[in-house]
Amino acid sequence: MFNFLRSQKKAAPDSSFYHQLGGEHAVRAMAERFYDIMETDPRAAELLAMHPQPLTQIRQKFFEFLSGWLGGPALFEEKYGHPRLRARHLPFRIDEAMRDQWLMCMYQVLDEQVQDDLLKMQLKSRYTALAHHMINTD
Repeated sequence: MFNFLRSQKKAAPDSSFYHQLGGEHAVRAMAERFYDIMETDPRAAELLAMHPQPLTQIRQKFFEFLSGWLGGPALFEEKYGHPRLRARHLPFRIDEAMRDQWLMCMYQVLDEQVQDDLLKMQLKSRYTALAHHMINTD
């Protein structure tokens, strides 16, 4: 009887941002679009200049990071260990201008790809906190 009840019990839907966004395909699309914007919008020129070219590897790493950061598979950690984002970015000068360029790109991605207003607001808040945390210079 107990096994029967367990098998009839429905699993709670995954409420992670990763799954709310649509999983791997949607998160990969976010990472790709982020770098597309960075490469084409002149307002992100300084941010683009900080990145090694071509952007193929960094696009993949960003997708892997986002996957785990949004509650999906921890792809980045499996390959590279804990992200330690601030420490990994210390060699780069990240000031308010860089933060703002990064957020401009990310906000555009969210505006284009996230239809749910509450989810979009939650993600913008989370990305904003992350971007503020990355500032390492005045």
